[in-house]
Amino acid sequence: MWGATAEPADSYYEVRPECTDVPRTRFKIKPGKTLSARKWQAAFSPDGHLDIGKTLHRIQRGGIHPSIRGEVWEFLLGCYDPKSTFDEREQIRQHRRVQYARWKNECRDIFPVVGSGRYITAPVITEDGQPIQDPLVLLETNPGANANGSEMVKELTSRGPLDKKVIQWMLTLHQIGLDVIRTDRTLVFYEKQENLSKLWDILSVYAWIDTDVGYCQGMSDLCSPMIILLEDEADAFWCFERLMRRLRGNFRCTESSVGVEAQLSNLAAVTQVIDPKLHQHLETLGGGDYLFAFRMLMVLFRREFSFCDSLYLWEMMWALEYDPDLFSLYEEPGTNVEKAEGSKGKTKSIRQCGKYERENMKIKSSDAPLPISVFLVASVLKDKSSKLQQEARGLDDVVKILNDITGNLDAKKACTGAMKLHKKYLKKAKKT
Repeated sequence: MWGATAEPADSYYEVRPECTDVPRTRFKIKPGKTLSARKWQAAFSPDGHLDIGKTLHRIQRGGIHPSIRGEVWEFLLGCYDPKSTFDEREQIRQHRRVQYARWKNECRDIFPVVGSGRYITAPVITEDGQPIQDPLVLLETNPGANANGSEMVKELTSRGPLDKKVIQWMLTLHQIGLDVIRTDRTLVFYEKQENLSKLWDILSVYAWIDTDVGYCQGMSDLCSPMIILLEDEADAFWCFERLMRRLRGNFRCTESSVGVEAQLSNLAAVTQVIDPKLHQHLETLGGGDYLFAFRMLMVLFRREFSFCDSLYLWEMMWALEYDPDLFSLYEEPGTNVEKAEGSKGKTKSIRQCGKYERENMKIKSSDAPLPISVFLVASVLKDKSSKLQQEARGLDDVVKILNDITGNLDAKKACTGAMKLHKKYLKKAKKT
């Protein structure tokens, strides 16, 4: 249907009628360009091997049709190996669902609100592990005859002093709830209590298993699309868990630093090479730490695009960065939780790699390649370079100019711009 007209994708992610100030969506489903259900099914062999190379090319051209987005994302994020069969993937899926249920039960045994269809937004415990008598907690956790939050904690503490891990986890539960009720609140999907509680459950379970990072603000923005795209809660959890393997370094905090500062330093280094005048101007304004770009990197442009366009941007980024070794790297016992760089020495088919990954494969370097998100932000700064240099007289002006891009960015153009800057950066960096 080459002559068919492009179809708007907004109908798949319905916005509440009273929300009129949401960024407009530019993404359209384009026959012949967008990866359709038919093309997706045709990319599998009879026993289930996926031709990922052809799929990546299609995604880079026109994104993914919303009806298949969830299952395609599972491959892009490394949940499954494209070389696996239908049967092998089903075995993995069932095994993971059992594992998620086990973790969720552990959490429910500690705090029975998990898995109850509810969530909390007020603290239930003090830092030394004592129950908090908060009327809001009683209200949120006491529908009918079930025990209320403070009773749950009292019962728990009656068994003896709480373990440090338990206290740490329980201290985050209300913060997760506060973020959940603010996440994608313009969508009709989140008018349902069960969807809010599903998001809270997944984030609570993740905070329980990832003791190093736990829960940090911004994670709800990254997790929300997963539960909208994947009906099964466990499948959505594993998709989010794979995404966090890429991004958790950004959320890791110490007493003196936040993980994303490393990416901000990379952004500063890239800008210094490709636009030295802009970098100098930002330094003069006191913005040499690039903290004004913090949000873009932490939640991958969720605030700068409409919901639909941010999904389109993400899938193009992941298709461009795709590494066919992702699945095996994540599954190997003893592999670091973040993406290991051990794949550098292995031979892999260039055809099976994303375009950005191919460019990085050409570089003979032991350093981990920078994520494409750094070049996306650099591309936005480059586009606004003259405006920033002429009009920004302080950091407030920088923030205001960058805030004005909300709803005015084109996801495909942004990715194209990032790829061009990446090439330019590598050429210039070689000379220095």
